[in-house]
Amino acid sequence: METLAQKKIRATRIIAELEQMYPEVRCELDHEDAYQLLVATILSAQCTDKRVNMVTPALFERYPTVNDMAQADQNELISYIRSTGFFNNKSANILACCQDIVLRFGGKVPGTLEELTSLAGVGRKTANVILNHIFHVPAIVVDTHVGRISRHLGLTREKDPTKVEFALMTLLPKEAWIPWNHQLIKHGRTVCIARRPRCDQCQLRALCPGPFNN
Repeated sequence: METLAQKKIRATRIIAELEQMYPEVRCELDHEDAYQLLVATILSAQCTDKRVNMVTPALFERYPTVNDMAQADQNELISYIRSTGFFNNKSANILACCQDIVLRFGGKVPGTLEELTSLAGVGRKTANVILNHIFHVPAIVVDTHVGRISRHLGLTREKDPTKVEFALMTLLPKEAWIPWNHQLIKHGRTVCIARRPRCDQCQLRALCPGPFNN
């Protein structure tokens, strides 16, 4: 069985390969500030970034600030975000979140994990996205790609996103946390595709004990 020390060494080699494969990955949700990224991230649940980016220009033209969004009519908001799916829950969460920000934080998106996760509809994943890209605080964002591929790579057996996050925090150096998020998302969309992984094309194959690597 692989020891923790051995796993850390293999994780370092994986990081080096990912840096060569995806040297310039970035957040694919279009945004200009913390408010826009927060709303876009809420909308991205069970939806593609591409679809969210199609919706947000008109949405932010109509509601350019947190204060504007906090006063929005829910039915009107739904008319802008309907195509992202789950629009009833998303609209309710966005409104409640923005109202929280206005009432409790003076209309400014807060900058700590504890404050962000205290907002309505904001979990660790969304909070970590904001910490990474707005406040430049290293954090591991565990979406379906990050969780799935981290398991394939044998870096964790956990399925709960929070447990995956903490498992990866013990293995990966802090400077790799933000790139890891983007690199695994890119890898999951292009090579390690959930239903049809392209293992024969994967540069990580020699480092991967995953179930598709036979």
